[in-house]
Amino acid sequence: MPPSSTISVIMPAFNAAHYLERSLPPLIKLRDQQDVSEVIVVDDCSTDPANVETARRLGATIMSTPANGGPGAARNLAAKVATGAILWSVDADAVAHATGPGKIREALADETVVAAFGSYDDEPPAMNFASQYKNLVHRYYHQRGRDDASTFWAGCGAVRRSSFIAIGGFDHGSYKKPAIEDIELGHRLRDAGGRIRLTKGLLGTHLKRWSLIELIRTDIFQRALPWSRLLLSSPKKDDDLNVSQAEKMRAVIAIAWIVSVLALPLVTLAPLLLWGFLLTTPLMLFANWPLMVFFHGRHGPLFAIAALLFHQVYYFYSTATYAYCVLERGFAKPAVKTSADAESIERARRVSR
Repeated sequence: MPPSSTISVIMPAFNAAHYLERSLPPLIKLRDQQDVSEVIVVDDCSTDPANVETARRLGATIMSTPANGGPGAARNLAAKVATGAILWSVDADAVAHATGPGKIREALADETVVAAFGSYDDEPPAMNFASQYKNLVHRYYHQRGRDDASTFWAGCGAVRRSSFIAIGGFDHGSYKKPAIEDIELGHRLRDAGGRIRLTKGLLGTHLKRWSLIELIRTDIFQRALPWSRLLLSSPKKDDDLNVSQAEKMRAVIAIAWIVSVLALPLVTLAPLLLWGFLLTTPLMLFANWPLMVFFHGRHGPLFAIAALLFHQVYYFYSTATYAYCVLERGFAKPAVKTSADAESIERARRVSR
């Protein structure tokens, strides 16, 4: 294997022994076949000793963070000692497909590409509504995104070690819990002149079982809030995946439709309100028809209808969160600018040249 195409797998793990039983063996097999150089599991100060015991029993290389700092800090720690020229990040609750190393090397064969990421497959094992909806929506957007991506995903994504080190790795100071540290990393990789490839054949099976409450809480506090703040602070505007212009238009339609639904009890007092519902409903269905067809193809009409309706609620609370961040930014005091980010980006540009 040429040194430039060697791969180190990095898997952060916090109390994830039950996931490791399924997610580690395929990676260990890839290592034994010499498709990857090593599999590093970073224990992020788990309170369950089974986390380290399981990883060790299954044959992984073990590291431990000095303090619980989230997946970004764990990945940064492993990157310092990884021997591969490519760092392949795999979440503990994701089972990477065996074709991953080949897909990664194919994507990074272009020297201008510094990172590549994929998506979940369409067979999440948890069969409850929230888990199926969450995982299938993720796949839907990632399978339809542009090949030249504007972001990065660390659930099953790879980055050149040299580029990763040059920009300082993940911002674990700002993101001490799982959030959008991978999206922020993608912004800095792009700012440094690198390209990111969305590799649709780079797949993983997501093992996580979501509850509806957990899904909404995660969407708001670990996704929408930090992502909105990142978008508002960035001079470049993303137009891809679930923050594309088309998605913003669908969000506007969703809000109009939800308002028309909430106004239905007042129809007897103001009959014209019925027209709002009659006009926005076909518009909402038309705007989301490809997604509804996708849902229908996986689980039939009842799931498709339920998932589509909940997706309108997702648009509503995501847009409300963004609006909150706009107001927050408007009332905030101007931040003091430093040269740290500019220096790290310039270092990365020199590396890429």
